[in-house]
Amino acid sequence: MSREISVDYLARVEGEGALYLAIDGDKVTDLRFRIFEPPRFFEAFLRGRNYLEAPDITARICGICPVAYQTSSANAMEDWLGVELEPGVKQLRHLMYLGEWIESHCLHVYMLHAPDFLGYQSGIHMAKDHPEAVTRGLRLKAAGNRLMQLLGGREIHPVNFRVGGFYRAFEKAELAALTHELEWGREAAAETVDWVSGFPFPDIEIDYEFVALRHSDEYAIVEGRIVSSTGLDLAVSDWPAYFAEEHVEWSNALHARRIGGGSYQVGPMARYNLNFEQLHPAARAAAVGAGIAGGTRNPFRSIQVRSVELVHAFATALELIDAYQPPSAPYRVGSVAAGTGHGASEAPRGLLYHRYQLDGEGTIVDARIVPPTSQNQLRIEDDLRLMVPSLVQLPDDELKWRLEQAIRNYDPCISCATHFLDLRVERHVSR
Repeated sequence: MSREISVDYLARVEGEGALYLAIDGDKVTDLRFRIFEPPRFFEAFLRGRNYLEAPDITARICGICPVAYQTSSANAMEDWLGVELEPGVKQLRHLMYLGEWIESHCLHVYMLHAPDFLGYQSGIHMAKDHPEAVTRGLRLKAAGNRLMQLLGGREIHPVNFRVGGFYRAFEKAELAALTHELEWGREAAAETVDWVSGFPFPDIEIDYEFVALRHSDEYAIVEGRIVSSTGLDLAVSDWPAYFAEEHVEWSNALHARRIGGGSYQVGPMARYNLNFEQLHPAARAAAVGAGIAGGTRNPFRSIQVRSVELVHAFATALELIDAYQPPSAPYRVGSVAAGTGHGASEAPRGLLYHRYQLDGEGTIVDARIVPPTSQNQLRIEDDLRLMVPSLVQLPDDELKWRLEQAIRNYDPCISCATHFLDLRVERHVSR
């Protein structure tokens, strides 16, 4: 006996893909998370371009997290150039990145993921019964957009960001004009943690290998070393020695895995579990109230983790503005010579690695970009394999809903990964 379920696209994710699932009794015999969005060839586009163009080109990979791509590309170029940023420039970079975290996390929590827990088709449908929550989410998101707009010149594909710093720096008074809304956002983010903590969470714990950046002085976002829950502690330049990408026939996105090992997870849960003690005290307090202090391995509770990171983002943004001192110059330049640069940062969805090989004129010879979703793709498949046996008795529509929800735990950005969901399920009964 066989049964099939077809859904043209997975709702409430960015991009297009499919899931094929074959079940024999209660056993998964085949499972393929197939990303069919066409390859976008950004790494090829970068070849032959000047190094200064990399942040603007890579920003176009994603309209939701362009700052992540700008930051990782600039980190790699500054590594190659040997440029050390001024403290004021670092503060501006951090603040701008927090704006992106806020707008991305709010979009996911309120409009993409909360409907799963509350039984709604979309955030728009949810708004009819939960207008206050949706209004709060949109206002929170707008606060993040304002940070990006001020520092980047616009919130989508910012134009003020450059290798070595910014084209224009800012006076403290310009940043201070945002503090009133950020103070409101800090309180509203704490309310968000309370709200999502009342959702019904499946009882599941998964033994993940978490991978994220760690910084000695702060909750790593803009820069750091690569660490893991299995004991890795690497310079960013060591990424290719410990991780590998491979092509699989059913996906236009490469699968990443540990060399000599299997899948791993990047993203909010990885950051949270590896760096909990470095969260802002207000965020740690919110986590205690949510019952997840210290960490969680339940992927469905990732919505709580993102909400705690929202508290961290607002509280940290306020502290950065208070401590900000304008730099003596908006950017620094370095010495151009043939070489290689490596860079990484923590996009809202997880570790984003860039590597560039450049010639003596500063022209890009080769580029490698490893987005969070391509790193999580194999881990998503492993999650589904673990979950399906306990769900096989569900009716097809309910099974589809639960599998989509499990995928949305990762907030996958499929357009980034292809540089979702036509769901097919075949059920067999052995005789």
